[in-house]
Amino acid sequence: MCTLRRFILVFFILLTAARGYAQDFGWNVYFHGFADNREYAKSGRYSQSILGIRIAPEVSLSLDSIHFLHAGANFLHEFGSKGTTAEQLTPTIYYNYKQAGHDFYIGMFPRKDLLNDYPRALLNDTLSYYRPNVEGMLWRYAGNRFHQQVWIDWTSRQTEIEREQFMVGISGRVNFGIGYFAHHITLWHDAGRKNNTDVNEMPVRDNGATALKLGVDLSPFVFLDSLDISGGGVVAYDRLRGLYNWRLPKGFIGDLYAEYRKIFISNTLYAGEGLDIAYGDRFYTANFYNRLELGWKPLQYKGLESKFTLSFHFTPGALDNQQQFTLQYNLGRLYTKRP
Repeated sequence: MCTLRRFILVFFILLTAARGYAQDFGWNVYFHGFADNREYAKSGRYSQSILGIRIAPEVSLSLDSIHFLHAGANFLHEFGSKGTTAEQLTPTIYYNYKQAGHDFYIGMFPRKDLLNDYPRALLNDTLSYYRPNVEGMLWRYAGNRFHQQVWIDWTSRQTEIEREQFMVGISGRVNFGIGYFAHHITLWHDAGRKNNTDVNEMPVRDNGATALKLGVDLSPFVFLDSLDISGGGVVAYDRLRGLYNWRLPKGFIGDLYAEYRKIFISNTLYAGEGLDIAYGDRFYTANFYNRLELGWKPLQYKGLESKFTLSFHFTPGALDNQQQFTLQYNLGRLYTKRP
């Protein structure tokens, strides 16, 4: 029996068990279709076309309204891919605690809606295609005007072949009137292999960045549906133990987002020293970078959202472009209490 058939069978067994034993039962199917064409040759960066679909069914069960157990999977198929089904299947299994503003996760849980507010300078947007789940823990607290979260994502378990790698992060936001303060922090730790004696092995690397910004949400005062302007600083840090000590490049980053009905415009400007952030967008290795996005959301209905975006990437002496279409659909209801 192929891996996909086994997964479908296990999923329906879980579904039946959940309905039979849980007082609180939920299910959801997340669909993500994408076509992302990146023409980056002018600046010497990696051009590629990423096209495919992802489907992520999930069930949840609980005996009360606080403790939840989730199980499911993420299945990715890239158009034209000859890879096996097993290589594209990612398990989703996690415990979730929810009470009084606290939200705790442990296991393999979707990064969507938890880490998607990070600047691309720190976490690039390709992660949503190829690493949909965090493998580790996350805690967040949200109040009326304040939220804060901390997380760890284990990206590689140490073996005699693989290096030990994990990332930790902290982020949060405080709202005051129409203004706000936001911060995002990451640190990636890349250590050696188990029992390694190769003197040419790359030493331990510590790499990450901190972004701090002040912003203002002017949406209530303009005819637009949304108008948000923010700016601040970003500092990267990187060291290879035994080769060089901490390197701390820094710069200014500013953002503007405006939306009216189904049309939006977004602009991000970075000026400063080149940032070498392991999981960050490689455009930020330039000392000047401006990303202009013009977009349209043709389909929006309940759990359905589609988006077409035309992006222009300005770096010194070069102009690259990108065309992206995404369609996301959430079908079902998690945390549905049975009668």
